[in-house]
Amino acid sequence: SRSVLICAEAYNPDEEDDDAESKITQPKTDDQRNRLQEAIETNKKENLDPKRISQVLDAMFEKSVKDGEHVIDQGDGGDNFYVIDRGTFDIYVKCDDVGRCVGNCDNRGSFAQGSYNHCSSPGALWGVDRVAFSRIIVKNNAKKRKTYESFIESPPFLKSLEVSECLKVADVIGTKVCNDREQIIAQGYSADSFFIVESGEVKITMKRKGKSEVEENDAVEIAQCSGGQYFGELALVTNKLGAASGHAIGTVKCLAMDVQALERLLGPCMEIMKRNIATDEEQLVAFFGANMAIAEPTACRESTEQEDL
Repeated sequence: SRSVLICAEAYNPDEEDDDAESKITQPKTDDQRNRLQEAIETNKKENLDPKRISQVLDAMFEKSVKDGEHVIDQGDGGDNFYVIDRGTFDIYVKCDDVGRCVGNCDNRGSFAQGSYNHCSSPGALWGVDRVAFSRIIVKNNAKKRKTYESFIESPPFLKSLEVSECLKVADVIGTKVCNDREQIIAQGYSADSFFIVESGEVKITMKRKGKSEVEENDAVEIAQCSGGQYFGELALVTNKLGAASGHAIGTVKCLAMDVQALERLLGPCMEIMKRNIATDEEQLVAFFGANMAIAEPTACRESTEQEDL
């Protein structure tokens, strides 16, 4: 079956100031708003900032549905995006004009156009207009691109990306706020994110193990990362366990990119990152001695570091 093309009017977020945005507010109880916020924040792929999440929540309206009622028919334009409040909804996909049930959502989840959805028990949905939702997403991504542009250009290995790739990086960046002494990465554990410090400081520590020692020694501080510096990239490049630990010094805000996004977007940069590993290893072997528990430790890099081409 052929895919249905869904188009929307052109929208330039730079032509509209935040103060000029129309405010759409639908009434909700505190409990309803909290449950909706949890559902939206669970949908990590949008990476909305708190202001945009609040705008989505304001714009959402309640819709009661009856048993057997069609919510979305496959092939229709799909005017709304829905979050389930309560009830069971079956999801059908037509293949050769035959509808087949491919799943169901029971009292949780969300859906939009692209499939055939109908209610199999009385329930309620919260919806947001597709155009309004798209504008919020576009505005969110445009703001992130402007805000994080200088941070994205800080690590030398990101400078080899094309402009279009940098824009994709900005779109998938998330934020992580950590309290004092909170652990951000852990030595010896799988790393799932690469971090750039936006504000605050992060202490990087490492444990070593001697030839005849069974227990690890106390961790030694090897670096501190501040605004514009990055850490956690080596475990992602080498596919090994985290080579060091990172803890927040005071309140810290980091930009976070998960490993899957890094591997998908930064393929051309991997060789540069691997060349930097050799330099890090030489410095840390000199500091710890030849017998290191982990051969390729992580380190912070200055935002002003130049590539050794």
